[in-house]
Amino acid sequence: MPTSKQRRTFKQWRGARPFWGGLLVFLGGAEILFTEKMPLPVIMHIGMQGMAGLAVPSVMVLCGLLLIFSPGQRLFYSILSVLLTLASWVTSNLGGFFIGLLLGLIGSIVAFGWVPNQPARRRLLRRGTRPSTS
Repeated sequence: MPTSKQRRTFKQWRGARPFWGGLLVFLGGAEILFTEKMPLPVIMHIGMQGMAGLAVPSVMVLCGLLLIFSPGQRLFYSILSVLLTLASWVTSNLGGFFIGLLLGLIGSIVAFGWVPNQPARRRLLRRGTRPSTS
């Protein structure tokens, strides 16, 4: 069981990067890769050349990890993730039967919209004050 200090440290680490966006992109790419390994009658189409059907979700998984571990380049990785997610519609079973497509799009949008060094809003909202815009 993690101690409160470990939880606080993880929360600070997680808050300093687009963690949830990267995790959703990673899960979307992993789900699309999983659908590529399904039995042949379940697979709707293999993709343009088959290799693109494996390359696109593999790079999505890589982008998800890079969003988490390299937050300084989040804009590039999130835009690349959106483009790859949309490309998976054509190359990989309609984007992993829509599940991977939705996870990848939502994760990319969350990562793109993430801004570093934001104040904790829950605490401020509980107190009834508004966060400053300056």
